[in-house]
Amino acid sequence: MNPVLQLGDRTLTAAEILPLLEQYQLIPLLVKEVVIDQAIAQIELTPEEEKQACAQLAQQAQGMSPQQLQQLQPMAIRQCKLEKFKEITWAKELDSYFFQRKPQLDRVIYSLISTNDVGIAQEIYFRIQEGEQTFSELAREYAQGPEVHTDGLVGPVELQSLNPALAKVLSASQPQQLLPPTQIGNWVVIVRLEKTIPAQLDQPMRQRLINERFNTWLQTQVTAQKWQIKALDQPSVAVPLTVEAEISA
Repeated sequence: MNPVLQLGDRTLTAAEILPLLEQYQLIPLLVKEVVIDQAIAQIELTPEEEKQACAQLAQQAQGMSPQQLQQLQPMAIRQCKLEKFKEITWAKELDSYFFQRKPQLDRVIYSLISTNDVGIAQEIYFRIQEGEQTFSELAREYAQGPEVHTDGLVGPVELQSLNPALAKVLSASQPQQLLPPTQIGNWVVIVRLEKTIPAQLDQPMRQRLINERFNTWLQTQVTAQKWQIKALDQPSVAVPLTVEAEISA
C-alpha cells in the first residue's frame, strides 16, 4: 500500500508530496533537518541527560496530556543531542571567536541630531560646543529623525546594528566627545558618544555565539547539497529536477 497524507477531504500520495515540497520551497527546510540528523547521529546522551531533556519539556509544555508529552519526547531528546553537538564542535574556540566579534558586539549609548540642512547642522554644533544650549534641547528643536522623540538619546545598541559609517565614528570616539557635522547617507549628523558598554562573554552571549557558529556551518552544509525529484516507477510523470539548496539560517 502506498503511503498517503490525509488533509481534511484531500488525500495526498507520496508521489504528490515531493513536488509540492519543491513547489512551496520547503525542501531546503527538509534538507536542513536531514543534515542535522546526520550531524548528531553519533552523539550519545547519558540517562541523566535524557531525563533532564524530558523534564524541561514537561516544564515548558504544561497543560499537555501524558500521551502528548510522550509523543514529544523524541524531539526533546533530539534537541538535547543537537545542543551537545554544538558544544563539542565549537565550545573550545569560543574565546577567540568572541574577541573576533567583540568590536561589533559592544554596545553604545550616544546622542544624535540628524538633519538634511548643512547650515543648521553647523549652527547646532557651535551652540552645543559653546554651551549655549544642551544637546537634548537642540534635538527636540531640530532633529528630523526618530531621535527627536528621545531628546536625541539613542541606545544602548550594538555597534553592528548601526550604519557602518556611524559605527566607525562612534568606535573611534571618546565619551562626551562632540563630533563635528558628518555626512552619513542622506543625513548630516551631530553625534556625541555618551557611553560604551563592552560585550561580556557571559552565558547568554556564549549561547548566542555558539548558535552563530552552528548556523553558519549549517548554512554552508545545506547550500552545498543537491537533490533530485523523481517519480519512482513512473519515469514519464516527472522530469528529474536538480535544485541548489538555500536557506536562511
